[in-house]
Amino acid sequence: MTERFDVIVVGFGYAGGVAAMAAHDTGARVLVLEKQRDPGGISVCSAGGVRIARDAGAAFKYLSATNAGTTPEAVLRALAEGMTKVADEVRTLAAHSSARVGVREAPGNYPFPGMDTFGFVAVDDIPGFDAARDFPAVRGSPAGARLFRLVLDGVRRRGIAVRTATPVRELLRANGGIAGVVTNEATISADRGVVLACGGFEADADMQRQHWQIKPVFSAAVRGNTGDGIRMAQAVGAGLWHMWHFHGSYGFRHPDPAYPFGIRLKRLPDWTPGLPQRNDVRMSWILLDRTGRRFMNEYDPYLQDTGHRLLEQFDPVTQTYPRIPATLVLDAAGRRQFSLCAPTWHDREVAARFAGESAASFDERILVRGDTLEELAAALDLPAAAVAESATTWNAACAAGADAAFARPPGSMMPIAQPPYFGAKVWPIVSNTQGGPVHDERQRVLDAFGRPIPRLFVAGELGSVFGHLYMSGGNLAECFIGGRIAGLGAAA
Repeated sequence: MTERFDVIVVGFGYAGGVAAMAAHDTGARVLVLEKQRDPGGISVCSAGGVRIARDAGAAFKYLSATNAGTTPEAVLRALAEGMTKVADEVRTLAAHSSARVGVREAPGNYPFPGMDTFGFVAVDDIPGFDAARDFPAVRGSPAGARLFRLVLDGVRRRGIAVRTATPVRELLRANGGIAGVVTNEATISADRGVVLACGGFEADADMQRQHWQIKPVFSAAVRGNTGDGIRMAQAVGAGLWHMWHFHGSYGFRHPDPAYPFGIRLKRLPDWTPGLPQRNDVRMSWILLDRTGRRFMNEYDPYLQDTGHRLLEQFDPVTQTYPRIPATLVLDAAGRRQFSLCAPTWHDREVAARFAGESAASFDERILVRGDTLEELAAALDLPAAAVAESATTWNAACAAGADAAFARPPGSMMPIAQPPYFGAKVWPIVSNTQGGPVHDERQRVLDAFGRPIPRLFVAGELGSVFGHLYMSGGNLAECFIGGRIAGLGAAA
């Protein structure tokens, strides 16, 4: 052993920071180890809204429906109960920075029992804070950056030891449990416990190929999340869950190989099946498969979470994925509507190369133009007759005010009839994964037989509770609620 601490936290996003603060506040001596050169992980790119709930019982009913029997009741109850308290925890963090915190009601994404109990807490303002200045390697939501700034300030204010550019290679076992970690430079002991908060496997193509039928899938923001925590937990006997499930959609690839990420499309407001829909949200595109035919509702209720799923179809006859890549098509009126690209990243090299580019400039690099649909089809290597027929059918649906084929929300429908026309290939995009080590309601990692592995805890998206449908802001709630539980458990 070269050093000794009470608690070691692996990963410094929201979950790692909250776990470190919770452990420190019990009197524990804490070390945070972060693989990347800068803290923040994928957290700092997030939308910044933490899910809250008024009533724990109603929240539990909703979470039970969204997880479809994939997560034990006790784990869901702990998250539901935490959602009733997490707004106060954010306010406590904010008080030290004179930050302004806002709370708003926001029902669950689907019409399940308990959907109306939910809302969001977010950091609306921090005096003197500038996201681009304070986090120059990040492009994402300012609200996500503000929230991480509060977590970062809280860790710094406590004087907690943080080491960046320090990947953890493996967990150290001794005396029947976890006794520390091994980095490239040292073996460091943890006398009380270790918390794994090092994210998922968004940037690990090998792990994705083993666990997902859909392929390829491109990370939306980071290349550091390569499943390190999953492998370390497996090595000490951890069971795994939810490995198939990821939060994602469809989007573009940049023609410049120096841009390593997928590019999500502009986010449109979510809608809830069965409830009145807004008529002022217009989606400018349709998607076509590799034969030039439309195949899905391009605007499902929570597009940022499930937009990729219908691209997953595999054809055993041709041994291909007929919808990967799919092709996005729009017309001149749609092009004027708004920029399509919504790039995000937490990456120094990408920021140095692309920080000055607007969303419109990304569009210019990615979209292909055709003065006619036939010309566009040729440029995109699609059958011209099929593309023209798809556009004609779609335009008739727009005129009728109803999408009989795939039930896209009527208010979102825009015809594709005004030249010139534009298009681009689209691919599955992963924002973050949900799979990882199984844990109980105390955030203790469980082995393959359901037994706690002594002194090993997990928090955040690594081993998320979500195993069927994700809930917007749900991972952020897990970071704060599970992070606190894990930090306290490790310190104890």
